[in-house]
Amino acid sequence: MNALNIPQGSTAHSAYSLRPTLAEGEERRTLAVLVRNEAGVLARVIGLFSGRGYNIESLTVSETDHASKRSRITVVTTGEPAIIEQIKAQLSKMVVVIDVHDLTMEGPSVERELALIKVACTGEARVEALRMSQVFRAAVVDTTLRSFVFELTGAPDKIDAFVELMAPLGLIDVSRTGVAAIKRGPDPM
Repeated sequence: MNALNIPQGSTAHSAYSLRPTLAEGEERRTLAVLVRNEAGVLARVIGLFSGRGYNIESLTVSETDHASKRSRITVVTTGEPAIIEQIKAQLSKMVVVIDVHDLTMEGPSVERELALIKVACTGEARVEALRMSQVFRAAVVDTTLRSFVFELTGAPDKIDAFVELMAPLGLIDVSRTGVAAIKRGPDPM
């Protein structure tokens, strides 16, 4: 037992384990999809996933080039390699899709996510929550006498770890943006 009275290795069995283990043969992939920014594009892209029973773990979308009316959809999905290749091929065939990149397979990339985490605690748990927030470089964006709202930016695993540590201290709510990712180096996407 440590200072938080959390048994060693218990995080793998936490109710807040947000990244379940993958089934044998499955992979987690981050896809960057450049699309024309038109009405209904997101619905069509997501319809491809839902219509075929593909899982989406994370989804972010935003306009990236106002002048040329282009948006970028970043999707984190899981599946067997053949299924992922099928997803990429089907996305590429869509008229509204300009380009599809599998950031996981194309080389090093950077993934970040923003989370707001609400923790209600008093006394020693409050002190411990503040101490943990400093270790993770989480900012306190709201505070009352009985709660905090922390803002944390980082890799999804970092956010998962912080959420798991806050669970025994009084975790109330978590709001996450989803993964934003970009390829490292000078090449686009």
